[in-house]
Amino acid sequence: MTRKAALGRRYVDKLVKLHRTNGHEEWVLVHIEVQSQRDVDFSRRMYTYNYRIFDQFDRKVASLAILADKNLAWKPDHYSYELWGSKAGLWFPSIKLIEYKEKWEELEKSTNPFASVVMAHLKTIETTGDNEKRYRWKVSLIKRLYRSGYEKQDVIRLFDFIDWVMVLPEELEEQLWTEIQTIEEEGKMEYISSVERIGIKRGMQQGTMNLLSRQIARRFQVNPDSVHPIFAGLTTEQLEELGELFVDAESLDEIRGWAEEKRFSVAQ
Repeated sequence: MTRKAALGRRYVDKLVKLHRTNGHEEWVLVHIEVQSQRDVDFSRRMYTYNYRIFDQFDRKVASLAILADKNLAWKPDHYSYELWGSKAGLWFPSIKLIEYKEKWEELEKSTNPFASVVMAHLKTIETTGDNEKRYRWKVSLIKRLYRSGYEKQDVIRLFDFIDWVMVLPEELEEQLWTEIQTIEEEGKMEYISSVERIGIKRGMQQGTMNLLSRQIARRFQVNPDSVHPIFAGLTTEQLEELGELFVDAESLDEIRGWAEEKRFSVAQ
C-alpha cells in the first residue's frame, strides 16, 4: 500500500469503494482477500493490509477473507498482540468455500453468478485425479449456465472461469467442445463462436501459465498449485511479460503485485 513501508510493498487482492444503502453518506473501503492455501502468516497479513489501507486513506476499512483451501480446520478470523498493557489487533469475517459442499442444493437453486464459481471450485477439488468424473461435472456446470437465464456475456465469463479451473486432458477437451456445440444447437443459442475463441485463447494461455507456474514454484520452493491462481485473468502477452520479470523478483508477493497491476491495467 505504500512504497516506503518497513515491511516492504504489499498488495491487497481487491480494494473497493462503495456506497451504503441506509441513506447515510459515508466513504468506506472494503478489502477482500482470497487465500488458496493454508498460510500461518495470513492473519498477520490481513492486519497489515488493514492498517496500511486505513493509514493511506484515513477511512473505515472492512477486511473480508475468502478461504479457498481444502483444510476444514483452518479458518483464521483475527490477529492481535499485547505488550505492557497496550493491545492491537484485527477481527475479520471469513468464509470457507469448502463448507459450501454441505449447501450444494442451495447453490444449485441460486441465481447469483458466484454460485457457479463456488460450484466449479468445489468440483475441481472433488475430481482431482479423476478426469472422467471432472468431465461429467464440467459438462453439467456448463449446461447449468445455459439454463440460468444469464445474459450472453455473463455465460461466456462464467464459462471462461469454469474452463480455467476444471482443466481436462486434450482428448476430453475436444469431446467437451462437441458437447457444447450440441447444447447450443439444441437450445438455438448463438454463443458458440465466442466460446470457440475463448477455447483457442485458453489453450495458448494454459501452456504459458503452466510453464511460468513451474518456474516460479521452483524459484521460491512452493507448490505450483499455489502459484497458478496468481495469473487468473491475464492475457498470454501479459504472462510472457511476467516471465521476463520474475527472475528479478525477491518474493512471491512481489510477483502477485505485478500480476494485479497488469489485471488493473486491463480493467482500465
